[in-house]
Amino acid sequence: MLADAKALSGAARAEIMALSGARPVRFAAELALTWATVAGLIAVGVHFDNLAISLVCAFLVGTRQMALALLLHEQVHRLGMRNKYADWLINVFAVYPLFVTTVEDYAKVHLSHHKYCFTDADPDFIRKSGPEWTYPMTKRQLLGIALRDLSGINIIRVIRGKKAHATDEFTRRNPTPKWLRIGFFVALATALTLAGGWKVFLLYWVLPILTVTQLMLRWVAVAEHEYNIENGSIHATTPLLQLNWWQRIVFPDLNFGLHVYHHMHPGVSFGNLPKVHEIYKREGLVDESAIFYGQGSYLKYITSAK
Repeated sequence: MLADAKALSGAARAEIMALSGARPVRFAAELALTWATVAGLIAVGVHFDNLAISLVCAFLVGTRQMALALLLHEQVHRLGMRNKYADWLINVFAVYPLFVTTVEDYAKVHLSHHKYCFTDADPDFIRKSGPEWTYPMTKRQLLGIALRDLSGINIIRVIRGKKAHATDEFTRRNPTPKWLRIGFFVALATALTLAGGWKVFLLYWVLPILTVTQLMLRWVAVAEHEYNIENGSIHATTPLLQLNWWQRIVFPDLNFGLHVYHHMHPGVSFGNLPKVHEIYKREGLVDESAIFYGQGSYLKYITSAK
């Protein structure tokens, strides 16, 4: 599908190096757009007070919660904000609202995945094992997994998974103090009580987190790597997905479909991954017949088992 980075020309390596590093403006813009979209969707749902419209709005809020989770991933790689209190800010404005983890906890797990990818020291390799993570599978099997995610019963396992096999190897400097997380939830509960907003919060924020967002995170994980492949490698297990224009609007995956480039060039921000893809194509290092164009084509592949 994709040649190794060692096959790049010197000029291409220099181009990619120039694309590397934190992109705080792009990161902040994506964060602001995500919250503005959430606010707009909730406003529409409340205004029309119609069950069908409310469910559509709640679904789309869930896709934006997925975007917040992907911004957490970006920050863990220090590609978002880089000041002394950056992790504190991202915890407050992107991570605490998701209830599941923190920048510090996720860094310990995810950066281990990068360093020890597809070995027994890789937390994701350990956690994502068994029939549930073996593809292709049948449509019936995938439907069963999707329904479990939508039911909300997997949320506890997700929380545990974000902390499982964590080590102190990737402990962050200047970690966010525990009082800030406590203060965040106290302030949130106080604001919701004073504004009488608990019903709206439960419908348009908590419900999507328990259902839609779990399904979205499953899809991101499925599109990230194929697991349960003996002696797997990044190139053999990481698909290349290019979303259609409407999919990028409905399911903002922050170019996560180009995840193979993220592993080869983890210093490149999500906004620059399409440029890296174009460089590889120009260098003749991409087998375009192996690219999945649109989520539907990849869904068809992972459900092709008889």
